[in-house]
Amino acid sequence: MNIIQTIEKEQLKPEVTPFKVGDSVRVHTRVVEGDKERIQIFTGIVIARKGFDLNASFTVRRISYGEGVERVFPVHSPRIAKVEVEKAGTARRAKLNYLRDRKGKSAMAVREKAV
Repeated sequence: MNIIQTIEKEQLKPEVTPFKVGDSVRVHTRVVEGDKERIQIFTGIVIARKGFDLNASFTVRRISYGEGVERVFPVHSPRIAKVEVEKAGTARRAKLNYLRDRKGKSAMAVREKAV
């Protein structure tokens, strides 16, 4: 095995929550402020996933005070405590960039899967 592959394999998270594009998620991130550490939650819809293994990342979008906010998170980052799936959505495409043009409730509307 290649040296780079062995180093990357050590840095992979053992358990990653399975989620897809279109799901509503809560991302728990560790924030360090001075000598204190706390958990901050970012809630929104997954609009994109890209990469694989250590280079995998996903984009979460939400509407905050009428303004669209997006954050890109690496899947295997040690700063991410956990990812919770609130609602499973059914997206019929890989990237939901069309949500960026929408306003109000329709900006957060992805068809929810009937459970």
